[in-house]
Order: sequence, then C-alpha cells, then structure tokens
Amino acid sequence: MSSIRRQLLLWLLSGLALAVVAAGARIYTQTLAEANELFDYHLKQMAASLPNDSFGPLPPSSARELGAEDGLVVQIWDHNGLELYFSRPASKLPQRAELGYSTVDTPRGRWRVYSALEQNNVVQVAQPMSVRQDLAAGMALRALVPLLALLPVLGILIWITVGRGLQPVDRIAAALMRRTPDSLAALPETGLPREIRPLVLALNDLLARLGRALESQKAFVADAAHELRTPLTAVQLQIQLAERAKTDEERAEAFARLKRGQARAAHLVQQLLTLAREEPGLAPQLHASVDLAELVRLVVSEYAPLAADRNIALELGENAPASVAGDFEALRVMLGNLIDNAIRYTPVGGRVEVALRLRERAAVLDVSDTGPGIPAEDRARVFDRFYRREATHVAGSGLGLAIVKNIAERHRASIQLDDRSPGPGLHVAVSFPLS
Repeated sequence: MSSIRRQLLLWLLSGLALAVVAAGARIYTQTLAEANELFDYHLKQMAASLPNDSFGPLPPSSARELGAEDGLVVQIWDHNGLELYFSRPASKLPQRAELGYSTVDTPRGRWRVYSALEQNNVVQVAQPMSVRQDLAAGMALRALVPLLALLPVLGILIWITVGRGLQPVDRIAAALMRRTPDSLAALPETGLPREIRPLVLALNDLLARLGRALESQKAFVADAAHELRTPLTAVQLQIQLAERAKTDEERAEAFARLKRGQARAAHLVQQLLTLAREEPGLAPQLHASVDLAELVRLVVSEYAPLAADRNIALELGENAPASVAGDFEALRVMLGNLIDNAIRYTPVGGRVEVALRLRERAAVLDVSDTGPGIPAEDRARVFDRFYRREATHVAGSGLGLAIVKNIAERHRASIQLDDRSPGPGLHVAVSFPLS
C-alpha cells in the first residue's frame, strides 16, 4: 500500500539531492573559471619575473625548485632558439613557444601554457590543468559536505512535519471507524486545514444523501406495508367467504371477488417493484439511443385493447421522429403508466390522445384525456407515493405517477400537468432535452 508520507519524503529528498548536485556542479564550474583567471594571471606574472638578459643554463638544484610547489614548468629559449632552461624535461611539453595563452594536450594530461617574448629571450610557463580542477573540486566538495550532512536531518524533519499535517485525516478516519451503520451525522468542519476541508465537505454531503436515501427507504417500506395490508386482508376475507359458501352462486361470487383482490394485490406488488427499481440514484444509468416515435407506437398498440374494452378511443396524434439517450424499458413503463391512468380516469365514450412533438430542442411526449382532470392544488402532490385524491373512486395503488416522476428524473426530463384544451380533462407533457 502506498503511503503519502513516504512519497512526500522520497520526492522532497530527491528534489533536495538534485538541488545539492546542481549546486555542486555550479560551484565547481564557477570555482574553476575563477581559478583559471587567477592561475593565468599567475603564469603571466611568473613569466614577467624571470630574467630578460642572456644567461647560461641554471644549476639543477634551481631547476627543481623553480615552480615545484604548484606544478609549474618553465622553459626559456634565446633569440636563436637555443634552449637555455627547462625545469622539467619529463613533462613532455612542446619544444616551441606559441605566444600568449594556449592549452595543449600531452601524454601526461592537458596543460595551460603562457609564452612571452622578453627582450632577448622567449619564456614559456606551463601548469597542468589537473591542479586547477583539483582545486575547484575540493572547494565544491567542501561546500557540499554540510548540505549532504543536512539531508538526514531534513528527512526526519519532513517525516515529522508531514505526519503532523496528516493528523486531521487520521482523526477523520478514527471518527468514521467509531460510527455505527445508522450514525450519519455530519463530521465537524471547524479547525480543518484548507486541503482537508473539501474532503470533509464531500463526506458530509455523502452522509446527508445517504441519510435522505435511508429515510426514503424507511418511508417506502412503511407505506408499502400499510398499502399491502388492505388487499391481503381482503384476499384472506374472500377465501374465508368462499370456504363458508353454501351454494354454488355464493361460492362463484366469492371466487370472483378473490380473483379481483388477487389482481389488485399483484398490481400493487408489481408497482412497488417498479418503483423500487426506478428509484433515483439506484437504477442503472443506461445511455442507449431510444427511438421515441417507435416507443409511442408500441405502447399505444399495447393499450389499445384495454381502451377498446372500456369503450374509450385511444388515438395516436402527431408522432415526430426523435431519439433520446436512456432506458427503453423504463420509458416504456413510464408511458404505459400515463396511458393507463388516462384510460382509468376517462369515462366511457371518452377519448385519450398520445402525441410526440418537437419544440425548441426538446421532444415533448403529450398524453391528454377527457376525464375529470386534476385540480391545480393537487397537481404537486399526485407525484407522491400512495397519494390518492379523496374525490376519486377509481381503483389504484397511488404509485403510477410516482413511477413516472422517477423515470423522468433519471432521463433529465420535466413533467407538466395542465388542463386539457379545449374541454375538460388532463394534459400531461413530458419534455426530453435533445442533444
């Protein structure tokens, strides 16, 4: 498992080490440049200090001593090219002088040479470049040793500092570890570093959403249990009545009621399962392309027999070509619930119209009926689970529009309820944004 502390320590120490190496290289090059200037001046002064008049060969003792302390080699020729003096014949320097400064390569390394014409003599003073390089390297090393010695100290300091900086994360982790599954209170947001605060805010937002989801699930379970109690009790009562029936007519009537009760219970259970499956945040996010025009034709054809059985005209109006990204089966359930509600609440001989229109970068699915409609004060509540208007006498579970709302929210669609125009009835418009 990777550690933020170890990674920070590794990267910071690596950066410091690279900085020390770069500083050492800079010190070396700068010191070498200054040493070159200084030793070049030394060579020039050395050449100027030698005698200018003619002289004979110097004794060997003087030849060994001259410039021996700093690696200098001196050669002197007269105006005829006769060598008068060579302090170190073994140095293998060229036996000719090139006036001014020059750098020559020899079997014993590179040398810096200065030659000058001093009246009757030509003087050449040379020095190995290794002397200058050793001097520069020594100065760079002496400057870097304290910095290198500080790296372990800095490593310990970084380790402790990063550990103290990460303590708020440890406190948050400990606070979460101590919590029970039903403890969703917000974490404290005061006294947090700027870098940790967004994490805590995101966790608190997640805890709040989890709390709302759990409360919604608890309410859903409580409402479902309450709603299921009635049809199951009715089914049990019809079974008892069928058992006590004394005639075939009574028994047949009891069984007929039992079938209707069983159908209502099955419908309610199916609606509950559909509602749970389409719960926002729990349903899978599908992004397949759905042909809305084909969907409308399919669902209208499925509900046509039900409308005909109740003597209601189910008509397909404008059906503009449009496609949206979404879940085909979910959209099929949504439109089916809208048409089913319209058929249930439309009186015999009424009319239900389904249309798909394009309006301002949106595909609008319209379902209108000639039923009693919904009063304006109840239009916000009809999307609540199990809500049923007191004035209605149509059997149902009160979940149809709740399912429609959940599916519409999953597909970023908006729902609007209006009075049908012209005449009485309800007009439902579901608007899907087009990409």
